[in-house]
Amino acid sequence: MFKKKTKQLFSKDIGIDLGTATVLVYVEGKEIVLNEPSVVAVDTNTDRIVKIGKEAQAMLGRNPSNIDVIRPLKDGVINRYDITQKMIQYFIRRACENTVFPPRVVICIPTGITDVEERAVIDAGTQAGARKTYLIEEPIAAALGAGMDIYSPIGRMIVDVGGGTTDVAVVSLGGVVVSESIRVAGDKFDEAIMRYVRRKYNIAIGERMAEQIKMRIGAVYEHGEARTMEVKGRCLIQGLPKMITLSSKEMLEAMMEPISAILDAICSVVERTPPELVGDILKGGIVMTGGGSLLYGFDRLIADVTGIKTRVAKNPIECVAMGTGKILPMLDNMPEGVIDMSRIRRKF
Repeated sequence: MFKKKTKQLFSKDIGIDLGTATVLVYVEGKEIVLNEPSVVAVDTNTDRIVKIGKEAQAMLGRNPSNIDVIRPLKDGVINRYDITQKMIQYFIRRACENTVFPPRVVICIPTGITDVEERAVIDAGTQAGARKTYLIEEPIAAALGAGMDIYSPIGRMIVDVGGGTTDVAVVSLGGVVVSESIRVAGDKFDEAIMRYVRRKYNIAIGERMAEQIKMRIGAVYEHGEARTMEVKGRCLIQGLPKMITLSSKEMLEAMMEPISAILDAICSVVERTPPELVGDILKGGIVMTGGGSLLYGFDRLIADVTGIKTRVAKNPIECVAMGTGKILPMLDNMPEGVIDMSRIRRKF
C-alpha cells in the first residue's frame, strides 16, 4: 500500500494529444483528465497570458483590442513556441497537481513532420516541466486507442481527422508501412464554411459560428431529411446584423474542397500499399478517428469512393489520447525522442 501511494505521489506519467484545436491529457491510472481547446489569450500590453483553454476560447471574437486570442499550434505543428510551451506547462500542472517529481510525457505528432518540428515539440515539453519527453506518431496512437492490434502481421488502415491535420496510415508489425499527412482537417472545414456563407450570402461569420454550423448540420453525405440551422452574421453590404437559414445540403457544397483533399490522400495511401496488405484492408476495412470523423456520412463517402468498408471508432475524439496511455507502461529505459513501436516488446 505504501509503495503504491509513493508511486502516485512521486511519479505520474502522462500522455498528451497536442492537437491544433484541442488538447487531451491522459494521466497514468486515471485515464483522460483534461479535454481543453488549444487556445490562449494574451495581453499584448504586458505579454502576459490571461486565459488558457475553455476560458480563452470563450473570448474568441469578443476580445478587446489589447487581448490576442491565439491558437499556438497551426496545421498540427508548433506555430508560437513560447506560448505553446506555457500552454503545455499549464496542462501538465493541472494534470499532476499532487506529484512531487516532474512526469515523463508522451506527446503525439503528425507523420511526416520535419526534424526541426520534432525537436521543437521535445524542447517545448521539456521546458514545460517534463522529466523526459517522448513523441509518438498520431496514427500509431490512434490505432492503439481504437483497439487495433498494431503488432499483428495483418495490415490495418487508420484515418485520423483532427483539427489541423489528417493522418492516413497503414499499420503492420508495430510500424507504419505507408502514410500520408495533409494539413487539411477540422480547421479547414470551418474556413470552407465561412467562405461559402460569405460567397453565397454576403455575410461574414466568425470561427466559432462556423464550428457550430459544422457540428450541428455539417454533412458530406445527403441526409434523408435535410437539417437546418439559423445563423447570425454581419451583412457585408449593409454592415448590419443579419440572420439566414443554412441547410445540411448546403454543407455538401461548402466542404467539397477540403473533403476532396482528404479523399485524395486516402486513395494515394491505398495505391502505395503493398498488394499483400491491400487484401487485409479490404477484409478489415478502414477505421476513422478524430473529431472530423464525426461529420455526417464521412465514413459512407469514403466507402463509396474507395470500395472499402469504413467505420468510425468508438469515442473517436479520445482515441489518440487513449493510445498514448497504452504506451506509458513501456517508458522504462527508453531514450527520449520518437518512439519506434516496432522495436518494443508487446506489453498490452
